[in-house]
Amino acid sequence: MTQLVILDRDGVINRDSDDYVKSLDEFLPYPQAIEAIARLSQAGWTVAVATNQSGIARGYYDVDTLEAMHAKIQELVNAAGGKIDHIVYCPHGPDDGCSCRKPLPGLLERIRDALGLETLEGSWMVGDSLRDLQAGDAVGCQSALVRTGKGKRTELKGTGLDHARIFDDLAAFTDWLLSCEKTASGRLP
Repeated sequence: MTQLVILDRDGVINRDSDDYVKSLDEFLPYPQAIEAIARLSQAGWTVAVATNQSGIARGYYDVDTLEAMHAKIQELVNAAGGKIDHIVYCPHGPDDGCSCRKPLPGLLERIRDALGLETLEGSWMVGDSLRDLQAGDAVGCQSALVRTGKGKRTELKGTGLDHARIFDDLAAFTDWLLSCEKTASGRLP
């Protein structure tokens, strides 16, 4: 069984902004998140990223700018000794009627297909918003909310977090995950 962690991007890997992350200069990865991704990868976990990027539909930045940000993440993670196996994004706005914008599971299904997996059941979805966790729930992922980005606001609302584990940041989630021993069912406690 593939050990897979799917990460939201803004607020989990890098600083989020209510005004959108529109340029490489505004793209500020959390150093502890880069290190956490490398540690997951080194421990044998497959790491993927699923991110809503409606700023493209809104005209705030273009696909080339987004791809430069993703190349920067890959470069930093590689330099730390890890890798991200796949990155997918939804370029649509909230009213475009797509099937990929979280909380819908389309992005996660694309990751499943790209990685040649039969199911995402038992994988982890790590996000800072309820819609991240809802997308993971829709395909059988275990949920983790991080308090970085919009995570503290999401936690304070409390809605929909019954099955989610909550961590200060991606590094704390990684510490916990790597310290757990797998149970016979393949799910972590």
